[in-house]
Amino acid sequence: MLSHVSTFVGSITLAMEEMNANQDDFDESSINAVKAALMGPLSGIGDSLLLGTLRVLAVGIGTSLALQGNILGPILFLLIFNVPAFILRYVCAMKGYELGATYLEKIQKSGLMQKFMLAAAILGVMVIGGMTNELVSVTTPLAIGSGDTATQIQSILDGIMPGMLGLAVTGIYYKLLGKNVNVMWIIIGTAILGIVCAQFGILG
Repeated sequence: MLSHVSTFVGSITLAMEEMNANQDDFDESSINAVKAALMGPLSGIGDSLLLGTLRVLAVGIGTSLALQGNILGPILFLLIFNVPAFILRYVCAMKGYELGATYLEKIQKSGLMQKFMLAAAILGVMVIGGMTNELVSVTTPLAIGSGDTATQIQSILDGIMPGMLGLAVTGIYYKLLGKNVNVMWIIIGTAILGIVCAQFGILG
């Protein structure tokens, strides 16, 4: 997660830690649950807003001026990207602490903490699902039949659910990591499996 957005989670955690120190009946497990639930959505939002939009805009403006020999090129790049980024970092820190110190205390007393955690978890799963579809690209060139009448298996899978193979691969990795399989073995196995499947035309 970008550090400029992660201050929101850090400040909420700080406020919750203060509440935990001052309240005997505070649910300590909710601190890690809220952190885990917010990291996914904020990562997607932060990457899209700052890296995918603001930085690209700053690079475009800075590069166009730099190619003309204008010294303002690198200066504008630094200003356009860093000034809004640091302002966002400050605002996220302040608002996160205010949210943690006021709103979370109210929902803790009203018994809505579980619903809040569920809503945050659902949002996190939706963002991770979208990122999986965009970032994990797995396709197959296999077809049923031959010639002009052949039906591509990939088109059938896309008709059922786009990105199904990518989701399946992500699920396999999730299970392997859950069983504490060494990451290096997973990487080596992925490389070998990818070479074999590409050689025999199983995966695109």
